[in-house]
Amino acid sequence: MSISGKQRTIQKAVVFEGIGLHTGHHNRMIVHPAPENHGYKFRRMDVDGQPFIEADVDLVVSTKRGTTLEKGGVQVHTTEHILAALYGSQVDNALIELDGPEIPIMDGSALEFVDAIESVGFSDQDANRKTYKLRSNVAFEDSDIDVEMLAVPNPDDDFRVTVMVDYRSPVLGTQHASMNHLDEFKGEIAKCRTFVFLKEVKKLAAAGLIKGGDLNNAVVLFERPYKEDELNEIATLLGKDALESQADVPGVLNTSPLRFQNEPARHKLLDIAGDLALTGHFIQGHILAARPGHTGNIAFARILKKKIKEDMGKPNLDVDRPSVFDINQISSMLPHRYPFLLVDKILEITEDSIVGCKNVTINEPFFQGHFPGNPVMPGVLQVESMAQVGGIFALQTVPDPENYTTYFMKIDNVKFKQKVLPGDTLVFHLELMSPIRRGLVNMKGRGYVKGQLVSEAEMLAQIVKER
Repeated sequence: MSISGKQRTIQKAVVFEGIGLHTGHHNRMIVHPAPENHGYKFRRMDVDGQPFIEADVDLVVSTKRGTTLEKGGVQVHTTEHILAALYGSQVDNALIELDGPEIPIMDGSALEFVDAIESVGFSDQDANRKTYKLRSNVAFEDSDIDVEMLAVPNPDDDFRVTVMVDYRSPVLGTQHASMNHLDEFKGEIAKCRTFVFLKEVKKLAAAGLIKGGDLNNAVVLFERPYKEDELNEIATLLGKDALESQADVPGVLNTSPLRFQNEPARHKLLDIAGDLALTGHFIQGHILAARPGHTGNIAFARILKKKIKEDMGKPNLDVDRPSVFDINQISSMLPHRYPFLLVDKILEITEDSIVGCKNVTINEPFFQGHFPGNPVMPGVLQVESMAQVGGIFALQTVPDPENYTTYFMKIDNVKFKQKVLPGDTLVFHLELMSPIRRGLVNMKGRGYVKGQLVSEAEMLAQIVKER
């Protein structure tokens, strides 16, 4: 499965009303359709100027029991559940209007959001979805908060998550949860509610948090019997008349049972989806998280966003994928033959670029003299190989490439960064520097070995019909 494809939004607006978990304010939220490449944006309708706040990890200012965004002094609290619902529903673009400072907590899960989103349907858009495919491991560890997170490549090109939590508690020990792909989000993850230990409630309430919390929007776990005066004190801090009576045996305070035996671990997975949505991309990879929380999620999201930015515009150098043209097809297009056919396969062609590769082996005839006992691929042959890849790009623009030949006219700004040796796979990425006119093809080419730049050049060639 893969989450790559076209962007989409919802067909019409959906409205939600409810209390904010931490602020205790009653809020109205409207999720609107949005144009392509809009992403997720919040808008505070109750603030002068009705400012926008982008769902961007760089705007996170707090992770205390939730994820808070701020821009220009205006905040939106507890963003993770609505963002998880949009992300899990594979909605790329949405405008989220609020008449208060916090997303309604609803029942403490993302299910009501997902149900409403699905009820209005989706509208497909023309732009390609913003995805980021992991090609190497990305790790994060913070011993101070006892969190470890790792993102690894996923052959399915989908968003996969595995979570482990361990609270060393008699009622919530080690739990695991997993989601193999986003299609599982609604049925397996969205309905899982936020949770809290009763021993934490007094401290949270004293800190001015969970003002809107009750047994209808959070799972409350208790590890020992509580006396009536203790419960009354906690209820007073929360502004409630009373808390529900509890069982004599430690467990779940709520009158409704857990929705899954590992509901807390699944909710942590839900939070990861919502927090990683702040990268602005659908992650094609497998996220493994041990004891995650919002602080760790956001730190990891920042690392991922930085890597996405660094990799943006870099070519896909993965050679373990189906070829666009194999060696037989290449031979039918290029006139070159042994020992001068220096392209083994073409991996990708777009409107203005091409990726191809040359497998360098000790059997190359030039290694006999360049150099005995120290085989190094000549730079001029790297440029020739690069040019042949560019020639294939040019020839595939005509209906009968077998009747054309490409000729070099000019080479500029040639640079060699490091040696290319037997056993290397030389991957070339070439991009048009200007539109093809009158058979003239001007391209910028770069050669890579193991992701490292080894050579580059600017080339001008002409395709000429021979017969």
